[in-house]
Parts: sequence; structure tokens; C-alpha cells
Amino acid sequence: MDLREIEVQCPYCGEAIGVMVDPVSGEESYTEDCSVCCRPMVLTVDADDEGEPVVNAKREED
Repeated sequence: MDLREIEVQCPYCGEAIGVMVDPVSGEESYTEDCSVCCRPMVLTVDADDEGEPVVNAKREED
């Protein structure tokens, strides 16, 4: 497995945090707690045109 650390901004507290992701061939979403404020955020992992992982973080919908 080729895990990479990608920095994202928590949608709740605004802190920059590093998340470990596995580069994927298609879009993948999962929930992970912020390591600073412990609130759940939904991370969406996708690959750009060069195959590099791109991660977006958003608030977990109620």
C-alpha cells in the first residue's frame, strides 16, 4: 500500500491537519474525526490527472 500524507483544513475548527490516504483510481469517501477538535468530517479522496491524490474535507451532514 502506498499511503501518502495530505494536508486538509478541518471544516469545523479551521486547523490544517495531515490525513493518510491511499491513492485511488476512483472517488472514495469516508468519515474521520479531526485530530484537533474531534468532530467528524467527510473526506473525499480522488486522483488528479497525474494520478496524485486530492482530498476534500467537509462537515458531516446531520
